[in-house]
Amino acid sequence: MEQNTPPSSVLSKEFFAGATAMLIALPSAIAFGLIIYNAAGPAYSALGVTAGLLSTVAMGLTAPLLGSTKRIVTSPCAPAAAVLSVFVAELVHKGTAPSMIPLYVCLITFMTGLVQFLIGRTGGGAFIKYIPFPVVAGFMGGVGVLLVIGQLPKMLGLTGNAKIWDIASNPGLVNIDSLIVGLATILAMVYLPRLFRKVPPPIMALLAGVATYFVMAIFHPALLQLTHNPLIIGPVSASVSSLTESIGQTWLTVPMLTIGHITSVIVPVLTLAVLLSIDTLKTCLMLDSLTFNRHNSNKELMGQGYGNMASALVCGIPGAGGTGPTMVNYNSGGSTKLSGFFVGVTSLVVLLFLGKFFAWIPIPALAGILVVLGVRMVDVKRFAMIKNKSTAFDLVVILSVVMAALWFSLIFAAGVGIALAIVLFLKEQINTPVVRRQVFGNQVFSKKLRTMQEHQILETEGGKTAILELQGQLFFGTTDQLFNQLEPLFKKCTSFILDIRRVQSIDFTAVNMLKQIMARIKDKKGKIVFCPMPMSLVNGQQVDQYFVFLGLVPNDTLKFCTDLDTALAQLEDEILSAHNLDLHHQIELLEVEDLELFHAMKPDALRVLRACMENRILHEGEYVFRMGNESDGIYFVRKGTVRIELPLAQEKHFHLLTIGKGGILGEMAFIDQSSRSADARALETTYLFLMSRAKFQELSVSHPEVALHFVEQLAFLIANRLRQSNKELKVFQES
Repeated sequence: MEQNTPPSSVLSKEFFAGATAMLIALPSAIAFGLIIYNAAGPAYSALGVTAGLLSTVAMGLTAPLLGSTKRIVTSPCAPAAAVLSVFVAELVHKGTAPSMIPLYVCLITFMTGLVQFLIGRTGGGAFIKYIPFPVVAGFMGGVGVLLVIGQLPKMLGLTGNAKIWDIASNPGLVNIDSLIVGLATILAMVYLPRLFRKVPPPIMALLAGVATYFVMAIFHPALLQLTHNPLIIGPVSASVSSLTESIGQTWLTVPMLTIGHITSVIVPVLTLAVLLSIDTLKTCLMLDSLTFNRHNSNKELMGQGYGNMASALVCGIPGAGGTGPTMVNYNSGGSTKLSGFFVGVTSLVVLLFLGKFFAWIPIPALAGILVVLGVRMVDVKRFAMIKNKSTAFDLVVILSVVMAALWFSLIFAAGVGIALAIVLFLKEQINTPVVRRQVFGNQVFSKKLRTMQEHQILETEGGKTAILELQGQLFFGTTDQLFNQLEPLFKKCTSFILDIRRVQSIDFTAVNMLKQIMARIKDKKGKIVFCPMPMSLVNGQQVDQYFVFLGLVPNDTLKFCTDLDTALAQLEDEILSAHNLDLHHQIELLEVEDLELFHAMKPDALRVLRACMENRILHEGEYVFRMGNESDGIYFVRKGTVRIELPLAQEKHFHLLTIGKGGILGEMAFIDQSSRSADARALETTYLFLMSRAKFQELSVSHPEVALHFVEQLAFLIANRLRQSNKELKVFQES
């Protein structure tokens, strides 16, 4: 937990953390600015440096304070540099005037920030993080490879139009001084952090590169020339007046913008908005895990949007909440938004007072830093995914996006990534089983209590009823899977119950397939029942209305039921009726001898039992008893139906059992003499026999053999119910 400290102590701690993080952000910002503007020609190198520095200042002063995440540092980043360098190179290739390049960069930066702001303002931050990881990994890998390919010529000191592969035929193209500086920088970036853990690696690497350069200058005095020296940045104007003039010149070209200019940048803008948002939210999640806080994705994206728009106003480049500077800020003691703000403040101080020294920064040193960063962005461990069938396709996605970035462009790779994200989603949906559980009517039964004889016939004939619980999306990608699972069942089943409570959507292809299934069932004179009905789809349309609209109209073959239990009960009733096993149908009002519990009793014993029972009549909606009632009688249904319900919160009920003619209820309180554990409500006019516990006590004294027989039969009945429950539990656990 953060401790309460005096304001001055807090400010000094935050300032130190921000200044330390700035040492990480600035070298990278300079390098990224150079990458973007180098495509416009060497004359724009100084402008690239200034753009990188101004971006760090503008983003640091705005994004941390307007975002939601403490400690985050916003600065130019690799994805932005890679996308914009490719875009600028394409502009130059098309013959765009170099003087228009800064305006294009500013336009893209501003629109990227605006899109990020709108994403956050409309609640889209919650969806950005759901972009599949293989797509993001592939894009980042492509950015890394492009960084390496783009920086190797600078590290090798190639000039003019020389390409990296030209070295094979002409090794003399390599500038040895440049190569040595670059290699020294790389070695420092990789190995020095093992010795000096508290010093940021890019700072050590940059210092090592600068030191190596000036050591080389001892032997080659020409390296000390500031102007027309291809190995250093060259003169940088960092005064307030020069910066103001440079920004003003760029914005003077704004009237030259046309609708064509704006439409030409839409793809890179959308690409950057998504990539920079992902990069930022990834950093936020990392901070959450370290600080046990929870960031606000939408507010953070709005803050990042403000930061990029501010960067555009000072002719900077886009950026994001970077992991490297943020981690340095956190490890240096940063604990509030002020630490990120001080990154901007200290960057401004460095720009104004030390800007002239940036002229002597060797370009191969910056290239070496970026080569290391690029290599680290390519996660070679992902190749191990080929060993597992479930991840092999993910590796294909990663490699496809990387190849698209290399052979075409990052913008094209973004399109490939989006297309493959759709493919990944469809693959996941298609591979997810659409049938969650499959059981038969002789394995599970409705909540309608049956006699033992009825149970026997249902266990024999119930196997002709298949109950399938469906899940997920019923669409063109899963319909074949469902049909293949149903096809073997057509040979032995005549009735089908499709439980669609977990189905999220149903498309036209799925409905057409259901029509084919219904036709097969109709030929066998069977039935298909959908439950629960109605149920809203994702688009809010009721399933029954949707089915009817597309031609699945209820008839003798097709039924809609409100719940699974009702569907099961109806099909069970039809089976029993077909076998003339509705044992009580012909008897208007059951007598004691008609009750299954007493079939084995002799007439004298039945008369004794009848004398112990009272008659009760309840009308529809009346309660036999309520949960918590202090009553201990046992009831026998002579006619009618009773529903046993468990009361829940908010006046809801859970259906436990339905007890029809010939059934028994209240046996639990009768046995343990405790209060009632559920409600029993008459669904229609119901006639009952009631035997109280007191009457049974009298019976056990006057006719102990009758009482004993009664208890034995009751125990046998309860044991049968428990065994049946065990069977159903076993089926559900195994299916």
